[in-house]
Amino acid sequence: MSDSPMLMLRAQLRALQSALDPRRPPAPAEVRAWLDAMSPGASPGLDVRAMRIEGALDGSMPAVDAEWIVPRGADPTLRLVYLHGGGYVAGSPRSHRGLAARLARAAGCVALVPDYRLAPEHPCPAAIEDALRALAHVFDHGPDGPAPAARVLLAGDSAGGGLALATALAARDRGERLPARMATLSAWTDLACTGASMTSRAEVEAMLPVPLIRDWPRHYLGGRDATDPAASPLYADLADLPPLLMQVGDAEVLLDDTVRFAAKAEKAGVDVRMEVFPEAFHVFQAFAGSLPEGRAAIASLGAFLVR
Repeated sequence: MSDSPMLMLRAQLRALQSALDPRRPPAPAEVRAWLDAMSPGASPGLDVRAMRIEGALDGSMPAVDAEWIVPRGADPTLRLVYLHGGGYVAGSPRSHRGLAARLARAAGCVALVPDYRLAPEHPCPAAIEDALRALAHVFDHGPDGPAPAARVLLAGDSAGGGLALATALAARDRGERLPARMATLSAWTDLACTGASMTSRAEVEAMLPVPLIRDWPRHYLGGRDATDPAASPLYADLADLPPLLMQVGDAEVLLDDTVRFAAKAEKAGVDVRMEVFPEAFHVFQAFAGSLPEGRAAIASLGAFLVR
Protein backbone atom coordinates (compact mmCIF):
# COMPACT_ATOMS: atom_id res chain seq x y z
CA MET A 1 0.00 0.00 0.00
CA SER A 2 2.98 2.34 0.43
CA ASP A 3 3.09 3.00 -3.33
CA SER A 4 -0.66 3.44 -3.80
CA PRO A 5 -1.67 6.48 -5.91
CA MET A 6 -3.42 7.99 -2.87
CA LEU A 7 -0.37 7.80 -0.61
CA MET A 8 2.01 8.95 -3.34
CA LEU A 9 -0.12 11.99 -4.15
CA ARG A 10 -0.59 12.73 -0.47
CA ALA A 11 3.18 12.79 0.01
CA GLN A 12 3.65 15.11 -2.97
CA LEU A 13 1.02 17.54 -1.72
CA ARG A 14 2.45 17.55 1.78
CA ALA A 15 5.86 18.40 0.36
CA LEU A 16 4.36 21.52 -1.21
CA GLN A 17 3.21 22.65 2.24
CA SER A 18 6.80 22.94 3.44
CA ALA A 19 7.01 26.37 1.79
CA LEU A 20 4.20 27.69 4.00
CA ASP A 21 5.35 29.82 6.93
CA PRO A 22 3.01 29.00 9.86
CA ARG A 23 3.87 32.36 11.43
CA ARG A 24 2.51 34.26 8.42
CA PRO A 25 -0.56 32.71 6.79
CA PRO A 26 -0.85 33.91 3.19
CA ALA A 27 -3.19 36.78 2.40
CA PRO A 28 -6.46 36.01 0.56
CA ALA A 29 -4.99 37.30 -2.72
CA GLU A 30 -2.12 34.82 -2.41
CA VAL A 31 -4.54 31.98 -1.65
CA ARG A 32 -6.61 32.86 -4.73
CA ALA A 33 -3.58 32.71 -6.98
CA TRP A 34 -2.39 29.46 -5.38
CA LEU A 35 -5.77 27.76 -5.75
CA ASP A 36 -6.08 28.72 -9.40
CA ALA A 37 -2.60 27.34 -10.02
CA MET A 38 -3.16 24.15 -8.03
CA SER A 39 -6.65 23.23 -9.17
CA PRO A 40 -6.49 19.93 -11.06
CA GLY A 41 -8.55 19.39 -14.17
CA ALA A 42 -9.69 23.00 -14.65
CA SER A 43 -10.76 21.96 -18.16
CA PRO A 44 -14.22 20.37 -18.08
CA GLY A 45 -13.40 17.95 -20.92
CA LEU A 46 -14.27 17.87 -24.60
CA ASP A 47 -17.74 16.46 -23.88
CA VAL A 48 -18.71 19.41 -21.64
CA ARG A 49 -19.75 22.97 -22.46
CA ALA A 50 -18.81 25.70 -19.98
CA MET A 51 -21.08 28.72 -20.46
CA ARG A 52 -20.43 31.95 -18.56
CA ILE A 53 -23.38 34.05 -17.35
CA GLU A 54 -22.44 37.69 -16.84
CA GLY A 55 -24.38 39.85 -14.42
CA ALA A 56 -27.11 39.33 -11.88
CA LEU A 57 -28.98 36.08 -11.51
CA ASP A 58 -32.72 36.76 -11.72
CA GLY A 59 -32.05 40.49 -12.04
CA SER A 60 -31.03 40.78 -8.39
CA MET A 61 -28.38 43.11 -7.06
CA PRO A 62 -25.50 43.03 -6.48
CA ALA A 63 -24.59 41.31 -9.71
CA VAL A 64 -23.60 37.65 -9.46
CA ASP A 65 -21.80 35.92 -12.31
CA ALA A 66 -22.04 32.17 -12.75
CA GLU A 67 -21.07 29.37 -15.09
CA TRP A 68 -23.21 26.62 -16.54
CA ILE A 69 -21.56 23.20 -16.91
CA VAL A 70 -23.37 21.15 -19.56
CA PRO A 71 -22.13 17.59 -20.22
CA ARG A 72 -23.09 16.03 -23.54
CA GLY A 73 -26.38 14.16 -23.18
CA ALA A 74 -27.23 15.67 -19.78
CA ASP A 75 -30.85 16.23 -18.79
CA PRO A 76 -31.31 20.04 -18.81
CA THR A 77 -34.26 19.77 -16.42
CA LEU A 78 -32.09 18.07 -13.77
CA ARG A 79 -30.04 20.92 -12.32
CA LEU A 80 -27.27 21.04 -9.78
CA VAL A 81 -26.08 24.15 -7.96
CA TYR A 82 -22.42 23.52 -7.15
CA LEU A 83 -20.71 25.75 -4.57
CA HIS A 84 -16.92 25.79 -4.84
CA GLY A 85 -14.53 25.60 -1.93
CA GLY A 86 -11.66 27.91 -1.05
CA GLY A 87 -12.13 28.84 2.59
CA TYR A 88 -14.61 31.60 1.66
CA VAL A 89 -11.62 33.72 0.57
CA ALA A 90 -10.69 32.01 -2.72
CA GLY A 91 -11.99 29.78 -5.49
CA SER A 92 -14.12 30.40 -8.55
CA PRO A 93 -16.09 28.56 -11.23
CA ARG A 94 -12.82 28.30 -13.16
CA SER A 95 -10.83 26.71 -10.33
CA HIS A 96 -13.55 24.11 -9.73
CA ARG A 97 -14.70 23.61 -13.31
CA GLY A 98 -13.19 20.14 -13.59
CA LEU A 99 -14.69 18.89 -10.32
CA ALA A 100 -18.14 20.32 -11.09
CA ALA A 101 -18.01 18.77 -14.56
CA ARG A 102 -17.13 15.32 -13.19
CA LEU A 103 -20.03 15.47 -10.76
CA ALA A 104 -22.52 16.74 -13.35
CA ARG A 105 -21.40 14.04 -15.77
CA ALA A 106 -21.84 11.34 -13.12
CA ALA A 107 -25.34 12.57 -12.27
CA GLY A 108 -26.35 13.15 -15.89
CA CYS A 109 -27.36 16.72 -15.02
CA VAL A 110 -26.39 20.29 -15.82
CA ALA A 111 -24.67 22.36 -13.13
CA LEU A 112 -24.66 26.04 -12.25
CA VAL A 113 -21.53 27.22 -10.40
CA PRO A 114 -22.07 30.72 -8.98
CA ASP A 115 -19.12 33.07 -8.62
CA TYR A 116 -20.27 34.03 -5.13
CA ARG A 117 -18.68 36.97 -3.34
CA LEU A 118 -15.58 36.26 -1.28
CA ALA A 119 -14.23 37.47 2.05
CA PRO A 120 -12.73 39.65 3.40
CA GLU A 121 -14.23 42.09 0.91
CA HIS A 122 -17.64 40.48 1.40
CA PRO A 123 -18.01 38.68 4.76
CA CYS A 124 -20.89 36.44 5.85
CA PRO A 125 -23.73 36.42 4.84
CA ALA A 126 -22.84 37.69 1.34
CA ALA A 127 -21.93 34.19 0.10
CA ILE A 128 -25.21 32.78 1.45
CA GLU A 129 -27.24 35.49 -0.27
CA ASP A 130 -25.51 34.77 -3.58
CA ALA A 131 -25.98 31.01 -3.18
CA LEU A 132 -29.67 31.50 -2.39
CA ARG A 133 -29.97 33.58 -5.56
CA ALA A 134 -28.36 30.80 -7.59
CA LEU A 135 -30.60 28.17 -6.02
CA ALA A 136 -33.74 30.17 -6.80
CA HIS A 137 -32.51 30.77 -10.35
CA VAL A 138 -32.15 27.12 -11.35
CA PHE A 139 -35.71 26.22 -10.40
CA ASP A 140 -36.92 28.32 -13.33
CA HIS A 141 -33.89 28.74 -15.63
CA GLY A 142 -31.73 26.24 -17.46
CA PRO A 143 -28.56 26.73 -19.51
CA ASP A 144 -30.58 27.74 -22.55
CA GLY A 145 -32.95 30.17 -20.85
CA PRO A 146 -36.16 30.17 -18.79
CA ALA A 147 -37.52 26.65 -18.26
CA PRO A 148 -38.85 24.80 -15.21
CA ALA A 149 -36.65 22.19 -13.54
CA ALA A 150 -37.74 18.62 -12.97
CA ARG A 151 -35.43 18.41 -9.96
CA VAL A 152 -32.89 20.69 -8.32
CA LEU A 153 -29.82 19.42 -6.48
CA LEU A 154 -27.28 21.20 -4.27
CA ALA A 155 -23.67 20.28 -3.52
CA GLY A 156 -20.33 21.80 -2.56
CA ASP A 157 -16.83 21.03 -1.37
CA SER A 158 -14.95 22.29 1.71
CA ALA A 159 -16.21 25.80 2.50
CA GLY A 160 -18.62 25.30 -0.39
CA GLY A 161 -19.97 22.24 1.40
CA GLY A 162 -20.58 24.28 4.54
CA LEU A 163 -22.11 27.00 2.37
CA ALA A 164 -24.44 24.47 0.72
CA LEU A 165 -25.70 23.41 4.15
CA ALA A 166 -26.05 27.02 5.32
CA THR A 167 -27.90 27.87 2.10
CA ALA A 168 -30.39 25.03 2.53
CA LEU A 169 -30.97 26.06 6.16
CA ALA A 170 -31.55 29.67 5.12
CA ALA A 171 -33.97 28.59 2.36
CA ARG A 172 -35.83 26.42 4.87
CA ASP A 173 -36.11 29.26 7.38
CA ARG A 174 -37.36 31.69 4.71
CA GLY A 175 -39.94 29.27 3.36
CA GLU A 176 -38.19 29.11 -0.03
CA ARG A 177 -37.89 26.09 -2.31
CA LEU A 178 -35.43 23.42 -1.19
CA PRO A 179 -33.33 21.09 -3.36
CA ALA A 180 -34.48 17.50 -3.73
CA ARG A 181 -31.09 16.14 -2.57
CA MET A 182 -27.78 17.44 -1.30
CA ALA A 183 -24.17 16.30 -1.15
CA THR A 184 -21.01 17.61 0.49
CA LEU A 185 -17.34 16.84 -0.07
CA SER A 186 -15.15 17.46 3.01
CA ALA A 187 -17.58 20.07 4.29
CA TRP A 188 -16.33 22.80 6.63
CA THR A 189 -19.21 22.99 9.12
CA ASP A 190 -17.45 24.44 12.19
CA LEU A 191 -15.51 27.69 11.81
CA ALA A 192 -14.69 27.51 15.51
CA CYS A 193 -12.38 24.62 14.51
CA THR A 194 -13.23 22.53 17.58
CA GLY A 195 -13.15 19.07 15.99
CA ALA A 196 -10.62 16.64 17.45
CA SER A 197 -9.37 15.84 13.93
CA MET A 198 -8.01 19.39 13.68
CA THR A 199 -5.21 18.05 15.87
CA SER A 200 -5.27 14.28 15.34
CA ARG A 201 -5.07 14.55 11.51
CA ALA A 202 -2.81 17.61 11.25
CA GLU A 203 0.30 15.53 10.55
CA VAL A 204 -1.26 13.63 7.65
CA GLU A 205 -3.46 16.31 6.03
CA ALA A 206 -2.13 16.91 2.53
CA MET A 207 -4.39 19.55 1.03
CA LEU A 208 -5.51 21.90 3.80
CA PRO A 209 -2.72 23.34 5.98
CA VAL A 210 -3.90 23.98 9.53
CA PRO A 211 -2.48 27.55 9.64
CA LEU A 212 -4.75 28.45 6.73
CA ILE A 213 -7.95 27.02 8.13
CA ARG A 214 -7.35 28.69 11.49
CA ASP A 215 -6.76 32.03 9.77
CA TRP A 216 -9.62 32.05 7.26
CA PRO A 217 -12.56 32.37 9.72
CA ARG A 218 -11.63 35.91 10.76
CA HIS A 219 -11.95 37.03 7.15
CA TYR A 220 -15.37 35.45 6.63
CA LEU A 221 -16.98 36.02 10.03
CA GLY A 222 -16.81 39.81 9.85
CA GLY A 223 -17.25 40.15 13.60
CA ARG A 224 -19.72 37.28 14.01
CA ASP A 225 -19.14 34.59 16.60
CA ALA A 226 -17.56 31.49 15.08
CA THR A 227 -20.50 29.40 16.31
CA ASP A 228 -23.08 31.55 14.52
CA PRO A 229 -25.15 28.96 12.59
CA ALA A 230 -25.10 31.12 9.46
CA ALA A 231 -21.33 30.66 9.26
CA SER A 232 -21.04 27.31 11.04
CA PRO A 233 -24.06 25.14 10.18
CA LEU A 234 -22.94 22.52 12.74
CA TYR A 235 -24.57 24.74 15.39
CA ALA A 236 -27.92 25.11 13.60
CA ASP A 237 -31.23 23.32 14.06
CA LEU A 238 -30.92 20.72 11.31
CA ALA A 239 -34.51 19.51 11.06
CA ASP A 240 -36.19 19.22 7.66
CA LEU A 241 -33.08 19.23 5.50
CA PRO A 242 -33.31 17.24 2.24
CA PRO A 243 -31.67 13.80 1.93
CA LEU A 244 -27.95 14.29 2.28
CA LEU A 245 -24.76 12.42 1.36
CA MET A 246 -21.57 13.57 3.10
CA GLN A 247 -18.15 12.35 1.93
CA VAL A 248 -14.91 12.90 3.82
CA GLY A 249 -11.40 11.49 4.01
CA ASP A 250 -10.04 9.76 7.08
CA ALA A 251 -6.73 11.64 6.70
CA GLU A 252 -8.01 15.20 6.81
CA VAL A 253 -8.38 17.78 9.54
CA LEU A 254 -12.06 18.39 8.71
CA LEU A 255 -13.01 14.75 9.30
CA ASP A 256 -14.92 15.61 12.48
CA ASP A 257 -16.77 18.46 10.76
CA THR A 258 -18.57 15.82 8.72
CA VAL A 259 -18.80 13.14 11.43
CA ARG A 260 -20.38 15.48 13.96
CA PHE A 261 -22.71 17.13 11.45
CA ALA A 262 -23.94 13.78 10.11
CA ALA A 263 -24.63 12.51 13.65
CA LYS A 264 -26.54 15.66 14.58
CA ALA A 265 -28.50 15.63 11.31
CA GLU A 266 -29.49 12.00 11.82
CA LYS A 267 -30.67 12.82 15.33
CA ALA A 268 -32.77 15.64 13.86
CA GLY A 269 -34.49 13.17 11.52
CA VAL A 270 -32.58 13.97 8.34
CA ASP A 271 -32.05 11.15 5.83
CA VAL A 272 -28.24 11.39 5.93
CA ARG A 273 -25.56 9.03 4.70
CA MET A 274 -21.83 9.40 5.42
CA GLU A 275 -18.96 7.91 3.43
CA VAL A 276 -15.48 7.99 4.99
CA PHE A 277 -12.59 7.12 2.65
CA PRO A 278 -9.50 5.55 4.29
CA GLU A 279 -6.21 7.45 3.82
CA ALA A 280 -7.95 10.11 1.73
CA PHE A 281 -7.10 13.80 2.08
CA HIS A 282 -9.21 16.95 1.80
CA VAL A 283 -11.40 17.02 -1.35
CA PHE A 284 -9.51 14.12 -2.90
CA GLN A 285 -12.36 13.84 -5.42
CA ALA A 286 -10.79 16.76 -7.30
CA PHE A 287 -7.97 14.36 -8.28
CA ALA A 288 -10.29 11.70 -9.67
CA GLY A 289 -8.26 11.66 -12.87
CA SER A 290 -5.40 9.94 -11.05
CA LEU A 291 -7.12 8.44 -8.00
CA PRO A 292 -9.36 5.34 -8.21
CA GLU A 293 -10.89 6.40 -4.86
CA GLY A 294 -11.77 9.75 -6.38
CA ARG A 295 -13.55 8.11 -9.32
CA ALA A 296 -15.46 5.81 -6.95
CA ALA A 297 -16.48 8.74 -4.80
CA ILE A 298 -17.73 10.75 -7.79
CA ALA A 299 -19.72 7.76 -9.03
CA SER A 300 -21.32 7.37 -5.60
CA LEU A 301 -22.21 11.06 -5.48
CA GLY A 302 -23.77 10.95 -8.94
CA ALA A 303 -25.82 7.88 -8.12
CA PHE A 304 -27.06 9.37 -4.85
CA LEU A 305 -28.05 12.70 -6.33
CA VAL A 306 -30.26 11.15 -9.03
CA ARG A 307 -31.66 8.30 -6.96
